[in-house]
Amino acid sequence: MHGWIILDKPHGLGSTQAVSAVKRVLRQSGAGKWKVGHGGTLDPLATGVLPIAIGEATKLAGRMLDSDKIYDFTVAFGVQTDTLDLEGKVIAESDHRPTWSEVEAILPRFTGPIEQIPPAYSAILIDGQRAYDLARKGEAVEMKTRSVTIYSLRASAPPREKNGFARRRGGAEYLDKFTFRAHVSKGTYIRSLARDIALALGTVGHVTMLRRVKAGPFTLDSAISLDILNDAATGHGIGQYMLPLTAGLDDIPALSVSPDEALALRQGKMLIGKPHTGLLLAILGETPIALVESSGPDIRVVRGFNL
Repeated sequence: MHGWIILDKPHGLGSTQAVSAVKRVLRQSGAGKWKVGHGGTLDPLATGVLPIAIGEATKLAGRMLDSDKIYDFTVAFGVQTDTLDLEGKVIAESDHRPTWSEVEAILPRFTGPIEQIPPAYSAILIDGQRAYDLARKGEAVEMKTRSVTIYSLRASAPPREKNGFARRRGGAEYLDKFTFRAHVSKGTYIRSLARDIALALGTVGHVTMLRRVKAGPFTLDSAISLDILNDAATGHGIGQYMLPLTAGLDDIPALSVSPDEALALRQGKMLIGKPHTGLLLAILGETPIALVESSGPDIRVVRGFNL
């Protein structure tokens, strides 16, 4: 039971609750107690790809947190809330609505390296306290600007069933809401991105839909619902939905090692004489031994696996 379950997280469930749900399913399936963690927080109102690491795969959860991600999200124009999503209280309103061409024109300003201010309602620590705890107490929360990268940002074509048209004037259609897809670096807040896009369009806005479609190497294609997982647990078939530990390392080159070299790595020793560079996955046969880093002939252990 060392590997990944890629959950299609449902609306209303927090990431920590999702981890607890998987732990419960593992016990129900007869697998017993295992260490379980997640590879990237999703807000309760968000849905989509949530990598759940089990056993030795939890050693890679931190690496998953640092990976890039892809989101679909819808911005409703004209209203801004204190949480920047549907849960919050209205703090600003605007009668202005953008057009499709204005939305398209603004996207290059939010592509590439950008600066953004995270939402006050976020899990960022401020003097040892979560920002959202301070915000809920009514305290003033000063969020520091952070640098993030938006690798790509595009708006969906405006089919009427997905995007709301507020009114038409002079042949132009003014939009109540619009849906985007963003490929972003770690640390990017989609709610902040939505807020800033709306402000750049001369209005205000908030997120009404947020769905993660990719996290690191994992996509919705390998994600399953919690209902399917629960059904699998009752039939003791949860293993069929697990991906191997190495699925989280698809972008890392493999380095074959001998039994003696594998033993040395398990003991935390350095290997000498293998001219490689960068991060590698040391493998003995088909068994992952360690995530290692090489600089010239020296190879040192970054994270060892007890398999």
